[in-house]
Amino acid sequence: MAGTDHGHTPAAWTGVIIAFIGFCVASAFTVMASPVGFWVGIALVFLGGIVGWMMKKAGLGQDATREPQKRQPQH
Repeated sequence: MAGTDHGHTPAAWTGVIIAFIGFCVASAFTVMASPVGFWVGIALVFLGGIVGWMMKKAGLGQDATREPQKRQPQH
């Protein structure tokens, strides 16, 4: 596991999940040769980024000025 809390926020998880669903939709419609469905999937990918950014602005993301936390060694 990483030594920092990079990306472990509701804003990051929500944005990535929406973008992943968009990627899956675009991939499925690529296989089905449907350009309209493909572009709907791409729009979902961008929507995931916008939702994540809006949630970060609403206070659900990681503060950019926060110092990363050091993990204590476990014995």
